[in-house]
Amino acid sequence: MPALLPPPRTGHRLPAPEHLTRLEDGERLHALLWRPGPGWRMASSAVLGGGIAERAWVLNAQVAHGYRRTDPARHLTGLARAAGARGPGVGLMTAADVSAFARARDGGAEAVVTAGISVRGWAASPEEGAPAAAPPGTINIVAAVPVALSDAALVNAVMTATEAKVQALLDAGLDCSGTPTDAVCVAARAPHGAEVTHSFAGPRSEWGARLARAVHRAVGAALPAPG
Repeated sequence: MPALLPPPRTGHRLPAPEHLTRLEDGERLHALLWRPGPGWRMASSAVLGGGIAERAWVLNAQVAHGYRRTDPARHLTGLARAAGARGPGVGLMTAADVSAFARARDGGAEAVVTAGISVRGWAASPEEGAPAAAPPGTINIVAAVPVALSDAALVNAVMTATEAKVQALLDAGLDCSGTPTDAVCVAARAPHGAEVTHSFAGPRSEWGARLARAVHRAVGAALPAPG
């Protein structure tokens, strides 16, 4: 008789984000900070902590419009340390007000999204070049699943989250696939003992489908009201 594998740790979720505020560049700015601690692997396109690795925290920081600093990773590291975050982490930026975030869950998968779409367009634009002063990271997605994913599945999960984001934008009647500087971070549990490490996270896999629905709902809820 084959050995029975323990069920996935579906009780393991990212904690609710802490809401931080600061005065910077003459403005009152907000940030969201998750501190799940050890045991999480993350795949991210973020300027700080991008790639695939174990991470202990995620910071989504609002910055002033017209942000001009040339050391965003150092800036984010300083903000996280000032808030008491320790160890390696992921840092995202956006000019949108992150206090207006949206959160959605589906079968254990979850997503938190901040969105501003004043600078948006299609990924494959017929125009050459890019806007010279686009604000950083206008749609930021932080998502998580409570199971272990292989490296390939984590990359697949980032793709799935991005596809769900575009679907939500189109469902909202917007003529775009995103903004020029969107960022995403997907967290999964680090492999532990005899637990299964999932090899797929596409939109028709068990956890990819749940992730896609959570991201789709969160993006839709985070989009600013028309008009």
